[in-house]
Amino acid sequence: MRRLHLTKVILAVSAGAYTLLQSLLFPVLPTLQQNLHTSQSAVTWVLTAYLLSAAVCTPILGRLGDRYGKKRMFVVALGALAAGSLLAAVATALPVMIVARAIQGVGGGVLPLSFGIAQDQLPAAEVAGAIGTISMVCGLGSGLGVVLAGPIISVLGYHWLFWIPFIPIAVAAVTSFLVLSESPREGAGRLRWQAFALLTAWLVAFLLAVSQGNEWGWRSALIIGLFAVAGVTLIAWIIVESHSDTPLIDMRMMRLRGVWSTNLVTLLLGLCMFASLAFTADLAQTPTSAGYGLGASVTQAGLILAPQAIATAAVGAVLGWLTTRAGAKMVLLWGALTCTVAMMAEGFLHNAAWQLMLCMALTGAGIIMLVSAQANISVTVVPPHQTGVSAGLNANIRQIGGSIGAALMASIVTSTATRGGLPTSAGYAHGFFALGIAAAIGAVVALFVPSPHRTAAPRALQRQAGGAGRPAPPAPETKPESA
Repeated sequence: MRRLHLTKVILAVSAGAYTLLQSLLFPVLPTLQQNLHTSQSAVTWVLTAYLLSAAVCTPILGRLGDRYGKKRMFVVALGALAAGSLLAAVATALPVMIVARAIQGVGGGVLPLSFGIAQDQLPAAEVAGAIGTISMVCGLGSGLGVVLAGPIISVLGYHWLFWIPFIPIAVAAVTSFLVLSESPREGAGRLRWQAFALLTAWLVAFLLAVSQGNEWGWRSALIIGLFAVAGVTLIAWIIVESHSDTPLIDMRMMRLRGVWSTNLVTLLLGLCMFASLAFTADLAQTPTSAGYGLGASVTQAGLILAPQAIATAAVGAVLGWLTTRAGAKMVLLWGALTCTVAMMAEGFLHNAAWQLMLCMALTGAGIIMLVSAQANISVTVVPPHQTGVSAGLNANIRQIGGSIGAALMASIVTSTATRGGLPTSAGYAHGFFALGIAAAIGAVVALFVPSPHRTAAPRALQRQAGGAGRPAPPAPETKPESA
């Protein structure tokens, strides 16, 4: 019994440290820009490199966890977080910081692996409570991160943004190795490394082209070449994944109407989710001499971002009741519409702290509705034996959307930069309008998401799953939704 309690504590502390490390960076990009002597577009890669690495490596760790053991991969993920934090803590140049953040991104598998370990090792009656505790600690870490970043920098310096999370992460890695039991190995089949390489290639080429277009010229041969490489490798990746028995992202599953529509909304959510936090903090810390900034300190910027976490907790407390009464599809639609209003409002209203705080509260409410509804829908539109794959696919696409959104927002905002290096107010407005358009498209796509109680998986997908060596559930009597 004591071992089970210790398992819960290890998983919760690990997940909380991971989210704390993630959220500490949002208010401090301007500080890092100044200390690392770089530009606003370049420092955004501190965020983008992490999201890109997490998007690529999270499904890899999940697949390796099925084959070699979730505990082993959980320790590897924590080790990567610790190693990346250690390197970032001593970094004094942007390239080193970007490499450190990319290493941290390898640890993005901490959350899905912690949920998987809880399901494998805890009694069935305790799994829901343990996952709820882990989620609560993650939310607490996210909320504390944006508030604590300012005081940490003021008292200790920006290096301690990485030293402080490094300590509990390193302890958790060692304790996990010594205490956790290994989960049953499922033998996930051969991992196709060419899919990993192609996914990395098209994302890096696309993000590099988007982020450097202003500086290198959108019509330059280099930018056009990067977009061409991104397109070719994307097509090749889709072909490889479509013919793989153990894909990183299951393209056959993506044919389901409920899967492709939900995950398209997820991609668009990812565009808004991380970019809005990072660039709202940038906007708040812009000197008032620019004619539009608030001249906020890092601590004040963190307090401006805090309403997002507060709204997330408040709306999250009633989401169960709301989903029961209205259905997950309606919650998904309301979340997308709320994010649309938040992004559009911030494009118009960003000249006072209360305006940004209101927009952050709306953003938090919209995001928690979207994330909750997507989690509910993603596990009801597929056969029961593929719910874990569907949930992992959803989380991975959100990370991909986040990396694209951060690069896109940086490109739009910095396109209006003056000779002094500061963007104009119009640059931020256009950036938030672009995020608002993405959220509005997400609201339209949400209309195509089938209601979960009417959804059934096509028999063809069930036969494919059965042919792969896993028993398919009985075919539903209801007529399946068209893909």
